[in-house]
Parts: sequence; structure tokens; C-alpha cells
Amino acid sequence: MFVSKLRSAASALGVELRFVRSPEALLEQARHSAPALLVLDLNADRLQPLDMVAALRADASLSGTRTVGFVSHVEADRIDAARVAGVDAVLARSAFVAQLPSILAAGA
Repeated sequence: MFVSKLRSAASALGVELRFVRSPEALLEQARHSAPALLVLDLNADRLQPLDMVAALRADASLSGTRTVGFVSHVEADRIDAARVAGVDAVLARSAFVAQLPSILAAGA
């Protein structure tokens, strides 16, 4: 569901999106064309979102990449962990969806 919302919003803004499924894939793609923004589904444990942030922050050429994560508003521990990991903005899903066009436009 969120992938289609992301694609729709990005298409309307002319923003290119790439999807990765691991920290290794993120670094491989990011080293070829540094992303302006990394959007993270903080509830997608299988995608290792906090490991992706750690990988970005550890790479000097990518450490300044802006990160935005979205999560269920009731997941206080996950929200805290994301902030500690260095996610620049952590938003409830509803706020993320409401702000998606401006988030993508700012990252473009």
C-alpha cells in the first residue's frame, strides 16, 4: 500500500524512486548515485531500516543523506530507537502520508 502511495506521489512530482531491501543493496546503489533522501518503513523489520541508517552514517560520502522514517504512532520504543539511530525525522504513518508530497519535493 505504501509503495503505491510513494510511487504515485513521486510520479506526480517527477521524483525518481529506488527501492532497496538491505543495507548492502542501499550502499551499492547509493555509491553510484547518492540519494537526496532515504525513506524508511520503520515497521519493516525484514528490511533492516535501522541497519540501513547505520550503513549510511558510517560511509563518509553518504553520511549527510537526509532520512525520514514512518511508523505506527503507538510504537514508542521503535520511534525512540529510530531517533537514537540517527533518523532525521520520524513520523507517524498518518503524518507521513499527509506530508508525503512536501517530503519528496524537499528531498528531490
